[in-house]
Amino acid sequence: MELSQHTKNILGLQLPTDPRWVDLASISIEAILTDHAYCEMKAALTCMSYIQRYPQNSLMVESLAPIVTEEWGHFRMVLAELKKRNLALGKQRRDEYVNKLLAFQKKGGHPEDRFLDQMLTMALIEARSCERFKRLSEGLGDEYLRGFYRKFMESEAGHYTLFINLADHYMDKTLVRNRWKEWLEYEIGVMKDLEISGERIH
Repeated sequence: MELSQHTKNILGLQLPTDPRWVDLASISIEAILTDHAYCEMKAALTCMSYIQRYPQNSLMVESLAPIVTEEWGHFRMVLAELKKRNLALGKQRRDEYVNKLLAFQKKGGHPEDRFLDQMLTMALIEARSCERFKRLSEGLGDEYLRGFYRKFMESEAGHYTLFINLADHYMDKTLVRNRWKEWLEYEIGVMKDLEISGERIH
């Protein structure tokens, strides 16, 4: 299933992934699967941390609980794919992309501003992951892996909208949209500054 134009517009990303990235990723499947596994693990752990941090936000808790299960299931799927190919889970690499996003989050001020940035950070990570998985689903030479990543692409698109909807639920929608635009503009610089690496999902 191709991403619809509607979904592409929803993602909102202002800078597409450099086409060379898929070629680099295909050189070391072990490295890209390893990084992917850790991305899924960290997504599950982050959602768990938000449930612990904001237990009073009942809709968020109810929404993220199944995402924890899903992301951990994805982690296990990637582990199984590594094992099937007789590849090893390597060491976790420093995620420069995510670290640069975290640096843009508001640290002081009102707690609601911090909550909004946390939701938008997750939305942006999921959107970029979706876009990267789409690239892999179209550009890898391995037919099985193309299908493997198509499934992840569809899942991440749903996760992106969940975090945006949670922000809308708890915050003024105009504020959410304005801050989201700032995040999208900021991410352009992040993407331009990062070295193209086929060993990382982001």
